[in-house]
Amino acid sequence: MALTDLKIKKAKAKERPYKLYDSLGLFVLVKPNGSKLWRQKYQLDGKERTIAHGSYPVVSLRDARQKRDEIRDQLDAGTDPAVQKRLDQIEAETQARTTFLLVAEEYLQMAYDRELADATMRKKIWHIHTLAEELHHRPINEITSAEILHLLKKVEHSGRRETAKKLRGTLSGVFRLAVVTLRAENDPTYAVRGALLPVKVTNRAAITDEKAFGQFLRDLDDYTGAGVIKDAIKFQILTMTRPGEVRGAKKQEFDREKQTWTIPAERTKMRREHVVPLSEQAMDVLGRNWPEIEGVELLFPSLQSNRKWLSENAFNSAIRRMGYSKDEVTSHGFRATASTILNNRGYDPDVIEAALAHQDRNAIRRTYNRATYWDQRVELMRKWADLCDQFART
Repeated sequence: MALTDLKIKKAKAKERPYKLYDSLGLFVLVKPNGSKLWRQKYQLDGKERTIAHGSYPVVSLRDARQKRDEIRDQLDAGTDPAVQKRLDQIEAETQARTTFLLVAEEYLQMAYDRELADATMRKKIWHIHTLAEELHHRPINEITSAEILHLLKKVEHSGRRETAKKLRGTLSGVFRLAVVTLRAENDPTYAVRGALLPVKVTNRAAITDEKAFGQFLRDLDDYTGAGVIKDAIKFQILTMTRPGEVRGAKKQEFDREKQTWTIPAERTKMRREHVVPLSEQAMDVLGRNWPEIEGVELLFPSLQSNRKWLSENAFNSAIRRMGYSKDEVTSHGFRATASTILNNRGYDPDVIEAALAHQDRNAIRRTYNRATYWDQRVELMRKWADLCDQFART
């Protein structure tokens, strides 16, 4: 006769364990200490075996019967229930150990192996280790879109809209890695893409008036701070490059005979090698800062150590000491200065874009530009350097 809840509840402990049978192999084992344990007998390969289903009343009669039926389905499919139970336990334990931080560390290692720029790596590490700290110990497959949105909105509400957007991108990278390695079923950041406020676009402060730029160049010549920073800023202006590219410039990147500077792909924004033709004025700056000490590679090293880069803020700090506010000039704005002035003077926009190492969206056109515009770029850099001299004199 099948069991009822009442019959199980009324079952009293005895000196020896005894069984209360339900049906189809399911029974309750009543222990001398009063505990009531669900068990199920089944036949496999001609042998009788037993599997546990928990204790009553934690596992109800209804739940126990459901588990019994699942076992019978496994047997019908040729699966050993004991083996399947162990596999399920292993999977559950693996999922519990597969935390967000574990996958995120793998993601960071992959980013490092791809030789992403140092600045990019620092941002990703900050995103994961600082901004996403509340996710660290969560099983990655249990993290919901609601949790992601809560995290991103906290960042957004602090006024950092762009940071929130980039953080979502980093998190998405972690979850996509988890999906392709079968540790998560989906990327919960996908659902929140349209939930963030748009980024407020602010252009880098730059001087685009020729007379005002001439005054800045005179002020730079009069700057009494560290000579290495002064020359580094001047070199950046003359080469139309980015501050990080100049701060990391090493002697082995230069061919003084051909007057070229080859910036390696890992230090460029577009992640492709960029060769810069050097004007005579740029070569003069290069010569003043050429490292003669064995083992020293940096052209514009830190004031504290000739083997360390200048700090990220070194250029802008010098510009502030010259009396210019962040709303007037930033080191990132010098490229806009060159682009605006040269375009206004009627120079070929395609040559200017190639000199700035901007990525052309058309792959064929991009390859053509890189191969075709070299002579024009050499001439453009010479004329730009001459213009800078002219502006500084007037």
